[in-house]
Amino acid sequence: MSDTLAALDQLKADILKANTCPELAETATQLVMGHGNSNADIVFIGEAPGKNEDLQGIPFVGAAGKFLDEMLAEAKLVRSDIYITNIVKYRPPSNRDPKPEEKRAFWPFLVRELQIIKPKLIVTLGRHSMEYFLPNAKISLAHGQPKRVVFGDTKLVIMPLYHPAAAIYNRDLKQTLLDDFAGVPSVMTQLKTA
Repeated sequence: MSDTLAALDQLKADILKANTCPELAETATQLVMGHGNSNADIVFIGEAPGKNEDLQGIPFVGAAGKFLDEMLAEAKLVRSDIYITNIVKYRPPSNRDPKPEEKRAFWPFLVRELQIIKPKLIVTLGRHSMEYFLPNAKISLAHGQPKRVVFGDTKLVIMPLYHPAAAIYNRDLKQTLLDDFAGVPSVMTQLKTA
């Protein structure tokens, strides 16, 4: 097992040992950790698992995940090349938004997850994951625009996008999300040549 995979396994064990958000754990089927290439250049971060994710133990496998897969294909990316995770790792009851205290409880673990993977680009999916990296941004203004941020002792590039679920419920956002997503490969190219 690689050092990266061992570190991610340890992260999962630490979340369980810390009894993070016990009230969420009680209503969820399982802890849903990140999934994909642990050496990925791109990490996608959503907010929390939904029903299908809770059952399968993998992020973005429901309707929003199918739309994400379509967008990845359009951008000539495949899931096996990226890593995808959520801030909150347990499904909130009835798919409600994660509460601020739940996001705060899981935040240090997300930071460790990113330190393990060391991505070149972080794509936030929805305002819940965006607001931790770009606290004063509004997704309606920031979407699709990469921003350089200092994160601890690391410089990162954050690209906020609308959450795929938002485009399922609001058809007007679908084209916006597709257009923004199409820019991900060119941002990666610029980062690799910088």
